[in-house]
Amino acid sequence: MTFRQALALPKNNMVLSGILLMLLGDFMFALNDAMGKWLVESFSVGQVLFIRSIGAFIILGPMIYRQGLGPLTNVERPGLQVLRVVLATADTAFFYAAVAYLPLADVMTFYMAGPIYIAALSHFFLGEKVGWRRWLAIVLGFCGVVIALRPSTASLSWPSLFAVVGSMSFAISLILSRKLRATNDTTLVTWQTVGALIMGGVLAASDWQPASAIDWSAMLLLGVVACAAHLLITRALKLAPASLLAPLQYTLLIWAVVMGIAFFGDYPDAQILIGSAIIVIAGLFIFHRQKVVDKAEPETVPTSVH
Repeated sequence: MTFRQALALPKNNMVLSGILLMLLGDFMFALNDAMGKWLVESFSVGQVLFIRSIGAFIILGPMIYRQGLGPLTNVERPGLQVLRVVLATADTAFFYAAVAYLPLADVMTFYMAGPIYIAALSHFFLGEKVGWRRWLAIVLGFCGVVIALRPSTASLSWPSLFAVVGSMSFAISLILSRKLRATNDTTLVTWQTVGALIMGGVLAASDWQPASAIDWSAMLLLGVVACAAHLLITRALKLAPASLLAPLQYTLLIWAVVMGIAFFGDYPDAQILIGSAIIVIAGLFIFHRQKVVDKAEPETVPTSVH
């Protein structure tokens, strides 16, 4: 279905299509995360990142050809564009570094705090007004992160810190995406992918492992799946209100638990479940207040491409 055909649909059908595309996009992101975890158990983060980025161009290539090279070189605010690419690359690299050692559900718990970080940072970097109710939810959400993090000398680990730093990089990159909203999606994703390609090549240079045809195919497919997920969510946001779609991102946590158990035998412990529940409740309340007070915009929905 083309976007023009979608516009001809009755409003209710458009909204339903948006919801279904959002759910499918979230599933694709969860599948991407599970595939990434499987691959980084055998290959370095850099190698996976490098080949994955090449795979992403299977989808990006025709899109770049259709729009031409002009939009890629003539971008607004080049300094912020570079900073966004650096942070988006850090987000992906730290995510893979974390899932190499932690269960999917644990890592996704930290990433589900993204909307909480965004709400807090928007006040300082975008000048957006955040009322006391949302500040209370932000504090509650941070408490959930602390519970999940297990901040003791005996249990605090580097992989957990990778997940926290990655999720914060993710949140700040989304803040920058709001500032760069005049830049089209293809351009943003292309430069983000180029950044990951360069970083992956640098990291993989000293730790390149031989791989089978199946492994190469899986790493290329990883890029295709991630790009497809991003495009599905972008299209969903054109068909249904962001305030309706935003809470659906928490299905990622459900899929992370299911895939973690099914593919890796990882069962989340009580502390992760309690922390994630607090984060989800705080995040849903923030989305609700954004809808009531700020008329939430599409940029409030995280569309990271891990």
